[in-house]
Amino acid sequence: MTRDSYAALQSKIEKEIVRLQKQAEALKAKQRAPIIKAIVRDMRDYQITPEDIAAAFNNKSRRSAKPADPKPKKTVPPKFKNPETGDTWTGRGKPPRWITDAEAAGKPRDHFLIQP
Repeated sequence: MTRDSYAALQSKIEKEIVRLQKQAEALKAKQRAPIIKAIVRDMRDYQITPEDIAAAFNNKSRRSAKPADPKPKKTVPPKFKNPETGDTWTGRGKPPRWITDAEAAGKPRDHFLIQP
């Protein structure tokens, strides 16, 4: 393929892209027109002003925005400690392996409680 034919082909493709973009915009405008007419008709029927719509739109936008976390999450202090390794566990969730192994060996969980 020569440079001239490549440039011609590229120009042809770019023109086709522009034509298709214009066609897509026309289709979008054609589909939107009856919807806009229906909205305007309903606004007139129910005496809704553009200001009412703007206020409702802005109110909904504020509600849909994710609010900031009002309070930071607290870390839970550990309740259990492995005296051999120093590993700790809060007592929440699945017990760590060192607890389950110790319980399987016959040691009670209370043996690992951290004293206040």
